[in-house]
Amino acid sequence: MPEPRATPTSAGDHAAPAGAALSGVDPTDPGAVWRALGAAGTIEALYADGVQPDPRRLSALLTELDARCPLGVTLSVCVQVATVLPLLAGATGPAERARRGMLRGETVVALAVTDAAGSGSDLLDATTRVKLGDDGAVLDGGKNWITNATSCDAALVLARHREARHFTSFCWVLAPADAPGVTVGSAGRAFAGSGVGHLRFAGVALAPDAVLGRPGRALAGFARQVGVERVAGALWARAICHRMLAGLRDWLRRRPAGAGTLWDRPAVRERYARCLVATHQLDALCAPLLDAPAAVPSAVTGMLLKVSAAETVDRVAAEAVRLRGADAFRDGGEAQLRTEAAMFGIAGGATGAMLAGIADHADELAGAVT
Repeated sequence: MPEPRATPTSAGDHAAPAGAALSGVDPTDPGAVWRALGAAGTIEALYADGVQPDPRRLSALLTELDARCPLGVTLSVCVQVATVLPLLAGATGPAERARRGMLRGETVVALAVTDAAGSGSDLLDATTRVKLGDDGAVLDGGKNWITNATSCDAALVLARHREARHFTSFCWVLAPADAPGVTVGSAGRAFAGSGVGHLRFAGVALAPDAVLGRPGRALAGFARQVGVERVAGALWARAICHRMLAGLRDWLRRRPAGAGTLWDRPAVRERYARCLVATHQLDALCAPLLDAPAAVPSAVTGMLLKVSAAETVDRVAAEAVRLRGADAFRDGGEAQLRTEAAMFGIAGGATGAMLAGIADHADELAGAVT
C-alpha cells in the first residue's frame, strides 16, 4: 500500500473540514451549503496547485456532501469545483471576479455546455453562437439541462464563433444571469437542489472582456477538464456505493426472516457480496488518482472511471431496491437514488460513447500484464 502523499502547506490547510463547515447548515439548501463551504475556506483549499482540485480533498468533500445532502445539492457543488473553477483559473476581468466570488461561496456560476439544438454528446453540432466584435460580443442560442441554471449569478457558456464544424470554432463567454436577453426555465423537479434548468440567450450584449481566453481554444480546454469531472464522478460514486452498502448491511441484519434475519441467508449474502466486489473494483481504479498531485487523468483512465462509476452505482442501487422491496420506495430511498444516479451514465459523456472510446484503446488495455 503506498504511503499517503504529502501535500504542500498552504493557507488552504487551515480551512475547516467540510463536516465542520456544514454543521448547522440546512443540507437541502444549495445556496446555504455553497456559502458555508466558501466562508470556511473549504472551496479554496481544494486547489493546492491553484488550478485543479486535489483528489484527496475532493474525495473528502464529496463524501461529506453525499452523507449530508440530497444528490442534487452535491451535484450543484461538484460541477462548480470540478469543472467551472478550473476553467476560470487564469482569467481576467469579470471571470476573475466571478472566480474569487466562487471561492468565497458568494457567487454561483453555471456550466452551460449541452446545447438546446444539438446532440448532448456531440458538441460540434452546438448552434449557440457568439458574434465577436471590437466593441463587444452578442450571444444567441440556448442550453438545456444545465446544473445551477435557476440559481446562478452567471453562466459560463460554450458558444460557436465560427461556422466550421471544427474543434477550433468555439470559445467561452461569461454571461450574467440578469443580462437583458437571458431567460431561465426550470427543468422540473428532478435532482432537487441542483438548480437544473434551460437557458436561452436572445441578442445578449456582452463586453469584450466577457470572452475568456483566446477564441478557438474552448473545446480543447473543456476536453481536458472533462477528465477531472469524470474523476469527481467516480469519487462521488464510490462514496454513494459505500454509504448504500453500509445501510443495506445494517438493514439486512435487522430484518427478520425465518429463525434469523435476511443476512443469514446465503443467497442474500452472495448478492450483497457481488456489490462489494464491484465497489472495491471502483475503489481500485480510483486509488492511484488519490496519490496524484491533481485530479487530471489520462483520456482512457477517465473513460474507464466514467463507465465503472455508472455501472457500479446502478448495480448497488438496483440490488438495494430488490432486497429492500417496498422500503426502498420511501421518500429519498434507494429507488429514487437509482433513478437520479442514472446521470452517472449520461453526464460527461454517455456510457455507450465511453465504451466506444475504450474499445479504441484495445491494444493498450488488452496488452501483456507487467
